[in-house]
Amino acid sequence: MPDDTTPYGVTTDLDRIDLDVVHRWLSTDAYWALGRSRETVETAARNSLNVGVLDRAGALCAYARVVTDRATFGWLCDVYVDPAHRGRGVGGLLVRSALDALEPMGLGRVVLSTFDAHGVYAKVGFTPLPEPGRWMIRTPPAAD
Repeated sequence: MPDDTTPYGVTTDLDRIDLDVVHRWLSTDAYWALGRSRETVETAARNSLNVGVLDRAGALCAYARVVTDRATFGWLCDVYVDPAHRGRGVGGLLVRSALDALEPMGLGRVVLSTFDAHGVYAKVGFTPLPEPGRWMIRTPPAAD
């Protein structure tokens, strides 16, 4: 939780992250997850490392999750900052906190995909893929 000098606190405790809020954000405002079902949001969260930024009252201000094997690889995804909290350093706090939570695992790499937030991620050490042509994706026709 936040202390007396900072308006935000961070949690990785899924019980303190309001998945109804996460679902609303992702399914209605996140270009990569529009229309995502509540069930899918919950299943994804339960099988990921979750990070939430909370305000002093404990309300969720930002969310991210990492899909990881907890040994070699992590995929940072579903990164979202409530519009009311943008421009206050919350996105950087969220991403740094996710990376801090991963640090003890000693992962060899953490990747992400973004359309519009390259600057946020560059500030915490992300760089473009050196050989993007080596990466491939398979998207099943009924993917959610």
